[in-house]
Amino acid sequence: MSSHSSALSGSTVASGRLERMPIPTALRWGVHLLVAALLVLTALRAVVGRTSGWPLVVLFAGLVAIVYSVGPRWAAVSRSPRAARAWLALLLTAWLALLAVSPEAVYLAFPWFFLLLHLLPRRGGLTAVAVVTVAAVAGFAWHQRTLTAAMVIGPVLGAGVVTATVFGYQALYAESERRRRLILELDRTRSDLAAVQHRAGVMDERERLAREIHDTLTQGLSSIQLLLRAATRSLDSEREVNPARALDLVEQARHEAHQNLAEARRFVRALAPGDLEESTLTGALRRLCETTTSRSGIPVSFHEVGPPVLLTTPAEVALLRIAQTALANTTQHAKPTRADVTFTVMDAAVTLDIVDNGIGFALRSEASAGPGAVAVAGSRGFGLRSMASRAAELGGVLTVESQPGRGTAVSVLFDRAAASRAAEADAADVGSGGAT
Repeated sequence: MSSHSSALSGSTVASGRLERMPIPTALRWGVHLLVAALLVLTALRAVVGRTSGWPLVVLFAGLVAIVYSVGPRWAAVSRSPRAARAWLALLLTAWLALLAVSPEAVYLAFPWFFLLLHLLPRRGGLTAVAVVTVAAVAGFAWHQRTLTAAMVIGPVLGAGVVTATVFGYQALYAESERRRRLILELDRTRSDLAAVQHRAGVMDERERLAREIHDTLTQGLSSIQLLLRAATRSLDSEREVNPARALDLVEQARHEAHQNLAEARRFVRALAPGDLEESTLTGALRRLCETTTSRSGIPVSFHEVGPPVLLTTPAEVALLRIAQTALANTTQHAKPTRADVTFTVMDAAVTLDIVDNGIGFALRSEASAGPGAVAVAGSRGFGLRSMASRAAELGGVLTVESQPGRGTAVSVLFDRAAASRAAEADAADVGSGGAT
């Protein structure tokens, strides 16, 4: 038989079209062999027994075999509901002719049940099975010239078993297909989610790298540029030449370049800022103020308010970077005569304030942020967005207040418990000898 057997290809008619449902090869060939064996048995019994009309039995058995064998080779049967119905009608007509001359033909009703239930819609298939069952009972009873309960029970029981088998298989196949589609959809969803997470991770990492570069290398290079420019002015021949001052500025630029190179190496190794490796946060902030004063000539004072506190490394890094960015903006854009950096430790929070008396700038106010507070997301400068992002990542709040001619104040606030919990735990481990 052909591999695209329409008889048992598992096609069912739904909504006027055929829907294929694959059938196990063993079942398909089992039905084919059952039909062939029953036809051969019917013909042999008629020939060997020399029953009356045995040539007709052989003739009709051959006709049923020919019609049945056409189905697997006729592609239209598996594609068109009309062709399938026509083939079934022709097959059943040939079978009824055989049943009229041989009682053994009644056993062929069993494989016909499979064909009808697989090639017809459910309602039509059940109706056809009922008709074939009645025909089988009537034909056998006509040959026996009597009707007994056994004649009825056999075909009815066969029809019930086949119906339950076919519908059970169809239900299992439908459930399997539903689960297969759900698994495919889940795989697609997982793939899409992984792609989205990857893109989000890439964007977050790009933002982090941009922030790190802006807060470290960019600020350092800007300082080097300012120092070299000042050194150039000290050597300007139109003014009083001051070689000592120029040499000192060049040395400061060289020192800054050296620190920038070291910072770049630490940045590549994803280590904490060098200023925090061998010092506390307040020590790093104090040195930052002194260095800014030396490089820019603008007096920058550092103030520490409250008791000493140990913060987590991420919180210290964020506070130091915010201070660096705010002071860089101050020295480059604000034109102040002084600036103050204040680190305050309170019972429930720690704050860092960077205030200058420079030219200030206009801000877009937000009612929820208080008078004059900056809408950081709407600002044009990357520095403000960088500071706000650093604070937000650790649960902090950044506020910027400024007015033209009134200076600028940058303030960042962290919850003390959240920012110091890990550090205090580490300190407790060290004090109890738990560190190794």
